[in-house]
Amino acid sequence: MTLTRVVPATYRTTLAVPAFRQLLGGLVISHLGNGMSMVGVAWLALRLAPPERAGLVIGAALAAYTLPAAVGALLFARWLGRVAARRLVVANAVLRAVALGTVVGLHLTGELTAGRYVAVLAVSSLLAAWGSAGTYTLISQLFPPDRRLPANALVNTSQQVSFIAGPALAGLLVAVLHPALVLGLDALSYLVLAVQAARVEPPPTTTAADRQTRRTGTGFRILARRPALLGLVGVTAVFFFLYGPVEVALPLYVADELAAGAGLLGAYWTVFGCGAVLGGLLGGLLTEARQWTVTVAVIAGWGLVLLPFGFSTSTWLTLTCFALGGLAYGPFPAFTFALFQNAAPPADLPSVLAARSAVTTAATPLGAALGGPLVALLGAAGTLFASGLATVGLAVLVVAVLGFRRAGAVPRP
Repeated sequence: MTLTRVVPATYRTTLAVPAFRQLLGGLVISHLGNGMSMVGVAWLALRLAPPERAGLVIGAALAAYTLPAAVGALLFARWLGRVAARRLVVANAVLRAVALGTVVGLHLTGELTAGRYVAVLAVSSLLAAWGSAGTYTLISQLFPPDRRLPANALVNTSQQVSFIAGPALAGLLVAVLHPALVLGLDALSYLVLAVQAARVEPPPTTTAADRQTRRTGTGFRILARRPALLGLVGVTAVFFFLYGPVEVALPLYVADELAAGAGLLGAYWTVFGCGAVLGGLLGGLLTEARQWTVTVAVIAGWGLVLLPFGFSTSTWLTLTCFALGGLAYGPFPAFTFALFQNAAPPADLPSVLAARSAVTTAATPLGAALGGPLVALLGAAGTLFASGLATVGLAVLVVAVLGFRRAGAVPRP
């Protein structure tokens, strides 16, 4: 069977652009490194923490690897909003590589402590929102509006694949290597991304008008002038917030309701990841679909698959639901980023996407923080059901709002 018959024409056309292939190659490798760090970050924290403080140190390390991105999106908006997209990707990749390399260096010299570890991880993630913004801005520069969705889908699918393969690979490596050295591999993966992104040459599209627009304010000020995009940020943040309790409730559902172990918990996330990969690839082919319609369908679909957890302890049923949940969620990142790419002026896009990340990055941890009290009040199954019901309610609310704004306030690519 030839490659032409296996790969849909939409993706063949996208991959035919050399600059995008360079960018995607670097992202695939860095995503795999990031997937390995899902295990490496927590396992190294466990090695460094005193036994009585293990949970606290692990939680701090995981938070430090992600949450400072929101701080960086706000802190550096005045300066980085005027930086070229390619340089944003390179800057984030280099910072990640240097910081994670520092962890390895401190380990090899015997100077790595739990406090230093968390601090270095926090520094490593300061530019993550800007790196993501640079990636999707580059895609918007490389492709016209009708070809951005497949490119977004390939980038996001590579990330989903890394969430399946990366932890499994890290589990094998940690058995023979110190977890600090696994983070060293993540550092090398970011160096590869930095080199690949530096080679990308987007077409010269910046005009004098673009440069003037770039000086008009931060991403939040720009969003305030564009209610449709501001609404999309709000919808995404609430969606992620309502998902947060799932991360707390699912392990307890497996342990308490199903009386099972970590293997079954891993199976839930594996089937979710497989579903998300398939959903992402299929979503990238829906170039003629209305992007807001797909976005709302994703939100409703994810909420619906959580409802059976509230009244069934059938492992096969709930595993199937989680796989369907991944299938439903798969197109969400590609479609929502396409809405931004097609609606925001090119010069404003990095600032707008960084502002988006500042809000959405914090949403899931805040939802997870609510998960503990919810589980105590409703139980694990009840929390999963409540999260699903509230998510379906969010979809209904968005449909109602879009109905009122059908005259044209919401962008329709």
